[in-house]
Amino acid sequence: MKHVCMIAYTIYPSDSRVRREAKTVASLPGHKVTVLVLKEQATPRTYEMDGLAIRELDIAKYRGKSGAKYIGSYFRFTFLAFFECAKKVVRKSLDVVHVHNMPNFLVLAGLVPLLAGKPIILDVHDTMVETYAAKFADRPRKLLEWGLRLEELVCTRMARHIVCVNDIQKAAMVGRHVPEKKIIVAMNVPDPKVFDHTRSHQPLADGNGKFRMIYHGTVTKRVNVDLAIRAVEKLNGRIPGLEFHVVGDGDDLKEFQELSRELGVEDKVHFRGRVPLEGLIPILEGMDIGVVPNGRNIATELMLPVKMLECIALGIPVVAPRLKTIMHYFSEESVFYYNPDEVDSMGGAILQASSSAEGRLSRAREARRFLERNGWESHKSDFLRMYQ
Repeated sequence: MKHVCMIAYTIYPSDSRVRREAKTVASLPGHKVTVLVLKEQATPRTYEMDGLAIRELDIAKYRGKSGAKYIGSYFRFTFLAFFECAKKVVRKSLDVVHVHNMPNFLVLAGLVPLLAGKPIILDVHDTMVETYAAKFADRPRKLLEWGLRLEELVCTRMARHIVCVNDIQKAAMVGRHVPEKKIIVAMNVPDPKVFDHTRSHQPLADGNGKFRMIYHGTVTKRVNVDLAIRAVEKLNGRIPGLEFHVVGDGDDLKEFQELSRELGVEDKVHFRGRVPLEGLIPILEGMDIGVVPNGRNIATELMLPVKMLECIALGIPVVAPRLKTIMHYFSEESVFYYNPDEVDSMGGAILQASSSAEGRLSRAREARRFLERNGWESHKSDFLRMYQ
């Protein structure tokens, strides 16, 4: 039996990438997977889900705007995971440590296994260098970038294998002297067992006089949710029955709720909180379009949002910003593009989408071709080969 310990600073039921990869590894004969994650409730639990052992560590996700407390939360989680891994080595029940960033330094939780000759896999969801350079753009850039590059260098040297989420991200890391031979690309595409893009195309929302759009994910200024709310205010009265559904939670949720009241669109913007992955499907299937509100910065240029791909998998057309990685994979005929950070441009794209049901269907069909070429099955063999 080969014992794999996955470590992720996340809430397991809501994290589609961690769940998909953990289930994939567990499907290998003779592999047993334990996942160390954040606690959802006041008391940490150990439970089974997806045929895996899920162990919550005694720390909840930090919600706030203090950079020091945020980093402190990461360190505490790493500290707790370190002792869990050390105990597993002593019990001879650990063969591979698979770390999902952020942060990269979660690999330090695997230090004892590494010294015992066990391999570490570093799974890079988002590159720390770009993400934190964008998040703390008001801080001294040179010192911050130097520290983040050093953190990336040390952590990638500790890892035997590195998993990237797209080719643009991989190129950025290779450009910083991360060894290319260590890297495989396993795109952050939806789990085909949950978001089946091969099934016959489902009709979009029947309407009942409504035009529904959705954003699902982290509710923060960092991903420009406020831009979409302002677009709703611009479009109020121009699109009959317009509704904007925000699914998820985050540091700026209350501020966005207040913004919708200030703009007089509180009856148009519906905040639905965080929803488990399985509960998300029926919500998405009732929508006419998905909205990706990301602004342009050094981090978002490298991102291909999985939330965008989840809409595409269900045949829901998407309004998306003209950002490097998105445009690398999707043509003008496959999504409704707008200029990043421009509320009028986003509003124009939404208006265009609302004006033609056939136009929405055409783009939805074209976008799904991406998943036909790049679905999980196309990456699964490389991922499993890495383990084997």
